[in-house]
Amino acid sequence: MLDLLHHHLYNAIWMLWLVYWFVEARGVKPFQRRESAWSRLAHFGPMALAAWMLAADHLPGHFLEGRLWPSNELTFWIGIGLLMTGLVFAVWARRIIGRNWSGSVTVKEGHELVRSGPYALVRHPIYTGLLLGLMGSALPRGEWRGVVAVLLVALALWRKLQLEERWMGETFGERYAAYKRETKALVPYLL
Repeated sequence: MLDLLHHHLYNAIWMLWLVYWFVEARGVKPFQRRESAWSRLAHFGPMALAAWMLAADHLPGHFLEGRLWPSNELTFWIGIGLLMTGLVFAVWARRIIGRNWSGSVTVKEGHELVRSGPYALVRHPIYTGLLLGLMGSALPRGEWRGVVAVLLVALALWRKLQLEERWMGETFGERYAAYKRETKALVPYLL
């Protein structure tokens, strides 16, 4: 019974975040340039696969369900803490970037280079928050699938980040180059 409650709590937190995310997507600036549908699929596909891997009760063939560490109250609550911290950080970043936000790689009409709030800590704080939240979701599972899910999302976001970096460099020139020199991409002072 407790495991069921734990599972539903994680799902409820992610669902509330997703609802907020979709509601906030209204009213963003129109795009001037947008990545192709295939490019969007290259990062959304692995993210959807990772979400399914973590949400599913069992994977086909139980392939990645080998236990790495125990699933207990401690890992559950640490995981909830990481999940909440990550999603709150992503929401903060989403609020600060405002109408410049997009779920896909775009350059908006009247695009602004935002460097305040969480963007003063890392250049891609939404990705940082999502990865932290995903780690929080994977931790209490204690299975290989959690590690694989986090790696899948990290690779997908790194690919997306590279495209964004190129487009922001083309759009903002030296201002963005200076931002890159001064601020790490995902982890303050490290990465």
